[in-house]
Amino acid sequence: MQSSKVKTQLTQQDILAAYKVLQPIVRHTPLQYNAYLSQKYHCQVYLKREDLQTVRSFKIRGAYYAISQTPSAVRQRGVVCASAGNHAQGVAWTSAKLHIPATIFMPTTTPKQKIDQVQFFGGTQVTIKLTGDTFDEANSAAQEFCAANQQTFIAPFDNLNTMAGQGTIAVKIFADALEKQLSVDYLLTAVGGGGLLSGLSTYTKAVSPSTRVVGVEPSGAASMAKAFAVGHPEPLSIMDKFVDGAAVRTVGELTYRTCQTYVDRLVQVHEGQVSTTLLELYSKVALVAEPAGALSVAALENYQDELQGKTVVCVISGGNNDINRMQEIEERSLQHRGLQQYFVVNFPQRAGALREFVNRVLNPDDDITKFEYTKKVNSGSGPVLIGVLLGQATNLKGLLQRIYEFDPNYIDLHENQTLYRLLV
Repeated sequence: MQSSKVKTQLTQQDILAAYKVLQPIVRHTPLQYNAYLSQKYHCQVYLKREDLQTVRSFKIRGAYYAISQTPSAVRQRGVVCASAGNHAQGVAWTSAKLHIPATIFMPTTTPKQKIDQVQFFGGTQVTIKLTGDTFDEANSAAQEFCAANQQTFIAPFDNLNTMAGQGTIAVKIFADALEKQLSVDYLLTAVGGGGLLSGLSTYTKAVSPSTRVVGVEPSGAASMAKAFAVGHPEPLSIMDKFVDGAAVRTVGELTYRTCQTYVDRLVQVHEGQVSTTLLELYSKVALVAEPAGALSVAALENYQDELQGKTVVCVISGGNNDINRMQEIEERSLQHRGLQQYFVVNFPQRAGALREFVNRVLNPDDDITKFEYTKKVNSGSGPVLIGVLLGQATNLKGLLQRIYEFDPNYIDLHENQTLYRLLV
């Protein structure tokens, strides 16, 4: 008797099957031409607005489809997932719609806004467990709980049904592009664990082989790039969790193999550039994206010469941004653009010292955003933490020279991240 083989390759047919199931469930999000971005980058930029889904993220697609493919009697015992937020919301929404219990493990660092939304969408069907500081730690706890309670684990990315559900975005992108008589030259999307990129690239290369598929990772959490470099998924030793929706320490085995087959390029974007893009989308486009949702647009800045005259689709993968993070986002943006600077400077402990610093050191268009003594001492001078907002980035060179003349022993906190995190 021949043994059946476990399916390990995602296909266009898998994605079309998922599309049939999801068509009456998920919203048909628009493929919107964006005049501002098109003018800025001298190309035709279209935004696939998955931030307008019911749960403000594409994750509802993979979550619903994966749960729907689980036999009814099995899923009624309960489903389990691990998520930094958006997959959790998709599972929560689905569990409420299908009336099944769900236990959701989330990192303790997950923004409160996403935790609250999970509870809102899942209602009484959902139990939330905050565990570990990263997705990977929460994922391990979820797997143990799932095995102990004989429930079904709904993988956030490394599962063919999840990948197929995410790939249905591409079905609508190319259907809408055909209706608009567009030929898509580039398709850019965020990369976390790789489920979205796997689904999009699989379908895209089946229907439009000439379209270049680009996966965009935050530079501080580029786990897919590491997998490509070493030839297999391998955990990142250090990870920046700022882009929480894409901060995955280890990509999946299935997603890695799929992306290797179909993805044309992986690019990394600095978290500061992500912050700048997020603020720009809000102020210029009236679009509220989360950091991961802004990744695809953020990549345009580094590749604008290559993209001139092309038709580019950027997937806005999510809009679940916590308003309480806006100060941190603005700070990262200012620092990335070289405008916000922090120093520890010895100041004379006498009246008029600050006025003297302003007159001798600052440019006319600079401003002081922070000034506090780090330690009061009974001597002629003491260390001061001072924040300077530059009028323009080119002011920095002269400013540094004048600070040196004011205090040759000053400390530039951009060069000492340990002190920066302690003091700022």
